[in-house]
Amino acid sequence: MRQDLHFRLERISAWCGFVLLLGFAVAFSVGHLITPMDPTENAQGVVRFLTDHQTGILACAAIMVLVVPFEYPFVVVTSMQMRRIEGGWGLLSMVQLLTGVVAPIGFFFPIAILAAAAYRPESHSPDVLYAMSDIYWLMLVGNACIFVLQVWSIGYAALVDNRAKPVFPRWFGYLNLVLGVLLIPGAFVFLTKTGPFAWNGLLANVLPTAVYFIWKIATPIVLLRAVKSEEQEAAGAEAAAAAGAPSEPAST
Repeated sequence: MRQDLHFRLERISAWCGFVLLLGFAVAFSVGHLITPMDPTENAQGVVRFLTDHQTGILACAAIMVLVVPFEYPFVVVTSMQMRRIEGGWGLLSMVQLLTGVVAPIGFFFPIAILAAAAYRPESHSPDVLYAMSDIYWLMLVGNACIFVLQVWSIGYAALVDNRAKPVFPRWFGYLNLVLGVLLIPGAFVFLTKTGPFAWNGLLANVLPTAVYFIWKIATPIVLLRAVKSEEQEAAGAEAAAAAGAPSEPAST
């Protein structure tokens, strides 16, 4: 593959991060899901929510189906840049790649379950819809903690990079470590319905969501700069190789 095409594809993959951020914001806004439902809400309240926002929830699911695949090139280009730090495919880049490939499931499966509940709420009993709503919130918030290793692998790679011009800035490494720590409380949403560890709580939802959006803005910017530096390195290597090449013998 030509180098110019390679770097163009890497830049497009980095821009996918912005596509994801915009798509998620639009989808959850349309579905009225940015503010989590109270875990103590009764079955009648859940049915009312699904009925009142049926169109929005179904539209949210449709948008997510269209947007979520952009996660794959975004994850791949992240690992490709981490590969520069490790000098080839290594433990950190592979952990990030494998965990990142699973990430879209953590978004789409929960919303698909909620969409199934909203698809025809009049055909199901309140108890069934209640359970499906619980599954949505427990999966969406609770499963986030399984991606701790993904962001920690990125953060650790940024902090151990001893190159003269690091691939990722050190502040980005710390941002990933902080995000990983903030994802851990999500594991406790299965144990409580109130307080900071509930699915609408400060520690399990509010802080991780806020930092995640900051991360989703910062990561594409950092990746675009990393691709630019990789392109400059490649150009410098070509120039050095050309300068060191033996000159052609003069024709007689």
